[in-house]
Amino acid sequence: MTDEERLALGMRVRREVLGDAHVDRAVANTNEFTADFQDLITRYAWGDLWARSGLARSQRSLVTLALLAGLGRHEELAMHVKAALRNGVTTAEIGEVLLHVAVYAGVPAANHAFVIADKTIKESS
Repeated sequence: MTDEERLALGMRVRREVLGDAHVDRAVANTNEFTADFQDLITRYAWGDLWARSGLARSQRSLVTLALLAGLGRHEELAMHVKAALRNGVTTAEIGEVLLHVAVYAGVPAANHAFVIADKTIKESS
């Protein structure tokens, strides 16, 4: 696959997972400084990783939520809660993942993640 094909695939997958509004904002906010980074994440994160067939998108969303919560990357968590819901993940499944985070990554990480997820779920309803 060429870089151009990977970029097109990545943009399609990114839009399917995150939604047009989010991607349109990211594209509109891209400037000379951030352009290479946007290209990188679109081609590799979305065009390579998220496009793979080894896991369903719902599974990738659950893994992503666990990693973001466990690593304390809360600035990305709400976006990926919305993506998980778009990918067919239930609120119960999100809760189960965050409970798992509490045991394996710590209660404070899960506590903050529950606050963010709860707010995001309520806003998405």
